[in-house]
Amino acid sequence: MTATLQATFHLMLRSLRETVRQPAVEVGNLFIPVFFFFVTVGAIGGVTARAFGVDNYEGFQLPVAILQGVAGASSSSGLGMTTDIERGYFDKLLLTPAPRLALVLGRLAADGVRVLEVAPLVTPLPFPGGVTLDPHVWLDPVRMADAARIVAAALADVDPAAGFTSRGATVAAELLAADAEISDVLAGIPVERRLLVTNHETLQYFAARYGFTVIGVVVPGGSTLAEPSSAELAALVEVIRTHHMPAIFVETTSPSDLAAAVAAEVGTSVQVVELHTESLGEPGSPESSLAGMLVDPPHRRRPGRMRSWTG
Repeated sequence: MTATLQATFHLMLRSLRETVRQPAVEVGNLFIPVFFFFVTVGAIGGVTARAFGVDNYEGFQLPVAILQGVAGASSSSGLGMTTDIERGYFDKLLLTPAPRLALVLGRLAADGVRVLEVAPLVTPLPFPGGVTLDPHVWLDPVRMADAARIVAAALADVDPAAGFTSRGATVAAELLAADAEISDVLAGIPVERRLLVTNHETLQYFAARYGFTVIGVVVPGGSTLAEPSSAELAALVEVIRTHHMPAIFVETTSPSDLAAAVAAEVGTSVQVVELHTESLGEPGSPESSLAGMLVDPPHRRRPGRMRSWTG
């Protein structure tokens, strides 16, 4: 039994190193469950709260996301073992004294330790109303600097020789430098003008970090799939007029037609300003990294360059 456990442990480490060195293999296993979890909760969570009195719809949806992740990880393990067989590595393992059961258990054990839940470790914020958590944590560079160190430490435990600790420190330093630059750029905005109107609720973390208040959104809730009522849009128009807001911030990844219609209805000079808030740029572009997405040359429109459009 001891030999089986030892062999399982070492084969588990090998499988984890494969994941660390080829992280793209696991992107789908992590991204797809998380994406559908937030989309479903954002689109339906508010409805269930109003219609059925369900205050914790994410608790209902979370097991589905977990099962999706488990299914994806199992598929990856099966493909990994198939690759070992095709390349002849599995035949080499069969020539070793390792117990046959360990050859299978090693990959299964690795599936059980691959997921690192970072969000609870960086103090996530709820959406307004407190029903669901806001996933847009990447728009707070300080939280993301903490996340970089957390992920690096976890990877270093799997593969200490790969230099993940120093890489994590480098990424964290870049993000903290971005935070300092954003603070400097925004320093001249008076407190009473630190107000934002957005296409949907993407900038809560950014607002909390830099002392802004989101006073209105075109599409309420965390999902762009929601549809605002005419009464909600009329109320937003009045908010913009009352506070003399010069801009509505929209995402480059979402349609801005509704925001443009609201701006036109206001009847004053309200700009619809696109921001890179939900996607990185092409490789080699200034916004190809998170720090570059947040802080970029002044002629580009990034979250950290809001000074010109906040009044």
